[in-house]
Amino acid sequence: MKLLRYGPAGQEKPGCLDAEGRVRDLSGHVSDIAGTALLPDTIARLKALDVATLPVVEGTPQSDLRLGPCVGQTGKFVCIGLNYADHAAESGMDVPPEPVIFNKWTSAIIGPDDDVIIPRGSKKTDWEVELGVVIGKGGSYIDDANAMDHVAGFCVINDVSEREYQIERAGTWDKGKGCDTFGPTGPWLVTPDEVGDFDNLAMWLEVDGVRHQNGSTATMVYKVPHLIAYCSQFMSLQPGDIISTGTPPGVGMGLKPPTYLKGGEIMRLGIEGLGVQTQTVRNAK
Repeated sequence: MKLLRYGPAGQEKPGCLDAEGRVRDLSGHVSDIAGTALLPDTIARLKALDVATLPVVEGTPQSDLRLGPCVGQTGKFVCIGLNYADHAAESGMDVPPEPVIFNKWTSAIIGPDDDVIIPRGSKKTDWEVELGVVIGKGGSYIDDANAMDHVAGFCVINDVSEREYQIERAGTWDKGKGCDTFGPTGPWLVTPDEVGDFDNLAMWLEVDGVRHQNGSTATMVYKVPHLIAYCSQFMSLQPGDIISTGTPPGVGMGLKPPTYLKGGEIMRLGIEGLGVQTQTVRNAK
């Protein structure tokens, strides 16, 4: 099932995508794609619905019908760094001996096609296509073997990053990762049964039609179940939390010469079976 949230920013309603690519309204069944709606029992109940009987929402998704972030009320936006060996190499860093955890602030979360805003004074705003994992059943000290029981679904993330803020200025990576609009999420939350082999999904990103990233989740160093288990050793995971699992090579920082967003570009990115995002890059006023 492909779950989504549609409508104006801050006023999104719950929906799903039908077989013809139309949005169907789920407001009669859940109040939002968030919180308890992401628990296994609720997801099972939604999947049992006859989608063809649900109200059709007027408009074409990602055209004249805006989609918001595919999950609402996210409490934690946890990210994993250097989780693709070839990306670590292009960054001039070693593959870490255990997962690197950093955070995006939840104020970074936007819809999949909303504008990305370059912060004032930024010189090195960059892109990163990533597989996002959305937590359904919460928990702490989760075992690798049981980790997938805690997953509501998967989605596309653009881990937009300001490299000067992240690397060259004092402090943690977080200040370069969590700027407003730096977390486009969606277009939909795809339940695991529909995703299939999440360890072998093609993923890509283009800027102004030029493909820079062309990778696969198959080259992840630390796999999804381990990342869930690992993160849960340091924090409780709750419904709606997002774990963004790292990026393949081809980021602007790794190009020769390094290339960064200046404003006016169009980013397009996608992951096999999870949809496509399109963002216009603008400068902060």
